Amino acid sequence: MPVTARDLTLEHFRWVGGHADVWAIFRDAEALATVVKGLVEPFRDDGVTAVCGIESRGFLLGGAAAVELGVGFVAVRKGEGLLPGDKVERRTDPDYRRILHTLRLQRSALGPADRVLLVDDWIETGSQAATVRSMAEECGATWVGCSVIVDQLRDPLKSPLGTVRGLLAAQELPPGEA
Repeated sequence: MPVTARDLTLEHFRWVGGHADVWAIFRDAEALATVVKGLVEPFRDDGVTAVCGIESRGFLLGGAAAVELGVGFVAVRKGEGLLPGDKVERRTDPDYRRILHTLRLQRSALGPADRVLLVDDWIETGSQAATVRSMAEECGATWVGCSVIVDQLRDPLKSPLGTVRGLLAAQELPPGEA
């Protein structure tokens, strides 16, 4: 039986200082390739033309997912990092740490012909995903959904995001450190 993206995520996952750590997935080429395939598989037939990824793990996963789908990647920057040209900018609702983020993407990166998938490592409140959806739609793009490694989003928060797929639910992770 082949090893699944879910299995490899659980194998490489750990808690460090009370924080979830998925970085070991990126260090293992087989795990990374399998996880990326697992992230895009539910959306492979949805006509995705662009994958968005939020700085920082979303850049890595989103870029790899875009290559896997054979489409372009759209960077969503946090804060004031370099991003030339005209931008769409939004402030998020509070995240799980109660932090408000300013997200930006290049306005010219998306248009009416685009069908957008957001790829990231984790979703808990959905605030950043909802913000990216709003920005993509302002550019005229069609939102396809979100694909994440770990889905911790409560059901009432999912409906504004459309389709949300996680390789595993947060409840499936091993218990955190005491």
